[in-house]
Amino acid sequence: MKTIAGMIAVLSAVGAVFVVLASGVGAQQTTSYMPVAITEEFEEVKDRMAAEKDEIMERQMDLLNERYDLSDRPIPGVTATRGKPIQGGVRVKLPEGVTWDDLAAMTPAEIKEQGLWPKGFLPLPHPNHAEGGMVFPQFHIDEINEQEGRDLTRFDLDFDLPDHLLPEYPPAMFLTTRLDLGDVSQGQVVTIMNFFELFNGILNPKQLEGLRLLVTPFPQQQFNQTEDRRSALPSRGVTCFDCHVNGHTNAATHLVGDIRPQEFRHRIDTPPLRGLNIQRLFGSQRALKSIEDFTEFEQRAAYFDGDPVIATKKGVNILERGSQVHFMAEFQAILDFPPAPKLDIYGKLDPELATEQELRGQEVFFGKAQCDVCHPAPYYTDNLMHNLRAERFFEEQMVNGRWASMDGPIKTFPLRGIKESAPYLHDSRLLTLADTVEFFNLIQGLQLTQQEKEDLVAFMLCL
Repeated sequence: MKTIAGMIAVLSAVGAVFVVLASGVGAQQTTSYMPVAITEEFEEVKDRMAAEKDEIMERQMDLLNERYDLSDRPIPGVTATRGKPIQGGVRVKLPEGVTWDDLAAMTPAEIKEQGLWPKGFLPLPHPNHAEGGMVFPQFHIDEINEQEGRDLTRFDLDFDLPDHLLPEYPPAMFLTTRLDLGDVSQGQVVTIMNFFELFNGILNPKQLEGLRLLVTPFPQQQFNQTEDRRSALPSRGVTCFDCHVNGHTNAATHLVGDIRPQEFRHRIDTPPLRGLNIQRLFGSQRALKSIEDFTEFEQRAAYFDGDPVIATKKGVNILERGSQVHFMAEFQAILDFPPAPKLDIYGKLDPELATEQELRGQEVFFGKAQCDVCHPAPYYTDNLMHNLRAERFFEEQMVNGRWASMDGPIKTFPLRGIKESAPYLHDSRLLTLADTVEFFNLIQGLQLTQQEKEDLVAFMLCL
């Protein structure tokens, strides 16, 4: 009995220590687990969260307007494949009385001490960071509702960034196996309703079945049949292509599933699936080494915040590795980058086709800016992780439920087709390529001139 009592005392002490540790800076919860048994009636949850929605979205939009110029200012004559104008200019707002040259002349410690790090360069929170979950742009919600009668509307929040700052919709879709066909989507959003008509005779039967699974809705954390959902009606779920529409992206957002507590979780910028065949790291922490691993992980874990108990309750779709996962991966592996007519076979500019400014930008890219250290030609990725250590420039702080601190290592994404996949960085904090150049000019201490910055953007628009 003394032994049992002693064990209880030890366990109680350990639990008390755990609670103390977990209640430190940024901690919101004392456990890694979510509640399984819901004790509040669904209609009560829905009414309560719907009533809070306007205030939550107003707070998020105030943050965005404080950080950025959200106006519609496209680059003259520059469009995505199907014609959507590409937004230009630096959108991050500077602290009053400070210029970009002023910041570039300062050390990280000086910027941090004086609190001059632009707010638009801080981590960007989810529209409602404390709640999280998949959120889709309204244009995609409308399209899927029209095609399938499947409603991706959340009763508790909306997507936050304006449509003109998001990728072209629908995006063009290119296959490494049929370059002669150009945009195989034919200007349509590929769904369960039209994939067979569009791709029968173009894909082999395995690839066609893989595509079917990629456009098939499966239960997910916020969209499922249980009372613990964020859709008004029970939902069939979401598809892989609801975020990676047409094998690209519509900028739908989420939170990473593999960080706790909630405040430390990163907002996710949905990356394109274009060019997956040349990539070697996958998942929010890049711990997955193949497309097959990533595909299986998404269904088993990412869809449900890494919680297998919740996943089971909500109807997780366990994919069969030898056939379903393989078929899905085989299709994803033939998704190609958009054409880049000014690039030669080595991924560099053809001097006969490029402008003087684009050629100057290429020289800066492979020279003074050292972009090629992480983004070497021809696909402009080194398939590695790098820690930018942006926390050198700012004091840790809470921003709309997101504890803005270190990001840790992030993946080097390919820059091929980069103009078509705004916003940028892993959490969408950079709205344009011009913002991205200013960010890395400070992060790397490059001391680029204004002309060099403009030339660099001109070059990346060619990739």
